[in-house]
Amino acid sequence: MHHSPESSSFNLTIFIHLKLLALILTLQLSYAFTNQQIHPSKHLSSHPLFCQLLGMNCLTPTDFSFSFQGFCRRGGETDIHDSGWGLTFYNGQGIRQFHDTEPAATSEVASFLGKMSIRTLNMMAHIRYATHGEVNLANVHPFSREMWGINWVFCHNGDVPIMKSEELPWIGEVVGEKSYFPVGDTDSEALFCCVLNALKAKFDTLPSLPILHGTLQELLQEVIADSPNETILNCLISCGPHVLWVYSWPGSRPGSKVWNGLHYTVREYPFRKCRLKDLDYEIDFSEVADPDDRVAVIATKPLTDDEEWIEVEKGELILFDEGLPHRTPAACVDVELQGHGLKSNVMENLPLEEDMRRYRFKVSFFNEGAGI
Repeated sequence: MHHSPESSSFNLTIFIHLKLLALILTLQLSYAFTNQQIHPSKHLSSHPLFCQLLGMNCLTPTDFSFSFQGFCRRGGETDIHDSGWGLTFYNGQGIRQFHDTEPAATSEVASFLGKMSIRTLNMMAHIRYATHGEVNLANVHPFSREMWGINWVFCHNGDVPIMKSEELPWIGEVVGEKSYFPVGDTDSEALFCCVLNALKAKFDTLPSLPILHGTLQELLQEVIADSPNETILNCLISCGPHVLWVYSWPGSRPGSKVWNGLHYTVREYPFRKCRLKDLDYEIDFSEVADPDDRVAVIATKPLTDDEEWIEVEKGELILFDEGLPHRTPAACVDVELQGHGLKSNVMENLPLEEDMRRYRFKVSFFNEGAGI
């Protein structure tokens, strides 16, 4: 995609504004810390709600401001998730990240970003309701790490008992060195580090998307198997500008009927009007979108009243690419062949057929969509 001089000037203007806002925010946080105004989590872990997630995966670079604005209202205004927020979106192989301990509904940085027409193929956002870990920047999702020369990004909603031990556990059949550790003290970040450690131990070449689908499914199932009735695990994982992994092991907290899961909708031609649930804001996408646009929006709870939202099934791992869901390793083959798999300057890719033979896909793979 080519950028005009006007676009470059516009990006520079955004950068300057954000730098100024970051400086103001730093000063505010410094003042708050000095006056002991940054508090540990004041919420009871028995509350029925967890954090909330937002993801968008697009066929063409898409403005995420509409969904992001509605999502942010849940960060302390229409819902209780006031323990901070974060946003990460891809710009090519690079990422831009914003984290804040202020409630998303009142954050000046979130408000500023919601008014900007920022376009991306892949993004995720998170509003936090602190149940495990203090309210500070180290505990704000999304989390990111570099592995194999690739920016990996992760955010989570739920409760993962196995990740609350003092020592970071090991998951996966291949035991290796622990290279990734949490900076904060959330079970979410611990889970992210465990997944990365397991992947790094298993692969010495970049896995193809079908192989990665099967491996991620196995790792997350192993985490849940430790305490399936107590675990709630809804997460978004991204490993590049094109694809977004979505996994759900939903549930309700003890004594609550509030369901914690994930839902998605696909916006595509013919477009129509949509109205946000949490904000008096409506947009007619037929007036602003092109016929070749398509975007999948993933959220903890549906963001709009007038779209069809599909709940991710329990234990289901979906790969989103170009705004479309791919539910099995077999379905990921086409995405890999399109060139949307892992890309790295420091680690090689094997040809798809060799990669699949190496990790022993069953003969029935292509006929039945079987796993590893």
